[in-house]
Amino acid sequence: MKHRTTAGLAALALGSALALAGCASDDAPDSEASSGAAVCTPAAAPAEASSSPLPTPSAEDVAAVEAIQVAGDPGSEPTVTFTPPLTVTAPTSRVVNPGTGADLVDGQQVSIRYVAIAGADGKKVFSKWDEGQEPETFTFGDPNFQLLNVPLEGQKVGTRLLLASQGQDGAFQVSLIEVEGAKDVAERAEGEPVKPEEGLPTVELAEDGAPTVTIPEGYEAPTELVSQTLIEGSGAEVSADQTVTVQYAGCLLDGTSFDSSWSRGAPMAQPLDQLIKGWAEGLSGQKIGSQVLLVIPPELGYGDQESGSIPANSPLVFVVDILDATGGA
Repeated sequence: MKHRTTAGLAALALGSALALAGCASDDAPDSEASSGAAVCTPAAAPAEASSSPLPTPSAEDVAAVEAIQVAGDPGSEPTVTFTPPLTVTAPTSRVVNPGTGADLVDGQQVSIRYVAIAGADGKKVFSKWDEGQEPETFTFGDPNFQLLNVPLEGQKVGTRLLLASQGQDGAFQVSLIEVEGAKDVAERAEGEPVKPEEGLPTVELAEDGAPTVTIPEGYEAPTELVSQTLIEGSGAEVSADQTVTVQYAGCLLDGTSFDSSWSRGAPMAQPLDQLIKGWAEGLSGQKIGSQVLLVIPPELGYGDQESGSIPANSPLVFVVDILDATGGA
């Protein structure tokens, strides 16, 4: 799913593929069942999530990052100084302060604060310590966040990490990242089954919770958003200003699977108000732990714009497991 990004964490996601519909899946379109119904089954996750290794920094890169000065105590915005311009040939990091909390574990929801400094002139670009800012979250081990996964491997809550890297816009940036917390989240929706309205796409779950969606023959795309609870969780209600952690699968009405967190082997964490309108409207008010079927008309998705493998004016079908929600008013 394409989403609006901030200047901070999104810049740390090397080649981020977190866009639900903007990231075209390599899954081949599923064949239609003999009944004429379209069946959408996301590809199985690899035994081990595969990620491209990060390039190795040069000795000059390491020396440049070692020379960066960091002042200030953990828990508050640090002062980061260096002689600009600062460039690196590969992402380069060092641990400024080891953490003293619990070990970071793959699959955990990790919350961080950070300050980003422009490599060109040493000026602050963005800070998660600014007034009104909430910590940002990501799923530790998510292949989209190798710039954080690799240097934080084996680290603990409380770690402060210095990272110099080049963003997708070509600009160099120095980030001081502090791990504020980490918590376990459920792997799938858990709660009471809800009988859906008749005539909607149906969902069957594999043993691990991955959904297979069947779109009935002759199913006509709705003109209004469909948000059907399939499993009702017992957690707090989600609000549109929160960051949600979800497992999801997305399909077209012809049974084409265009994206799936299940296929990538890691949940996604994103601010709900930075996702397409159909998600923001369809998940607001749902409870943590719930599974929700969304059928999204084009105007609440991508409208008349093509997005990756999604044609223009496409209705979208999603099955979303809400694992957690943080932040908000």
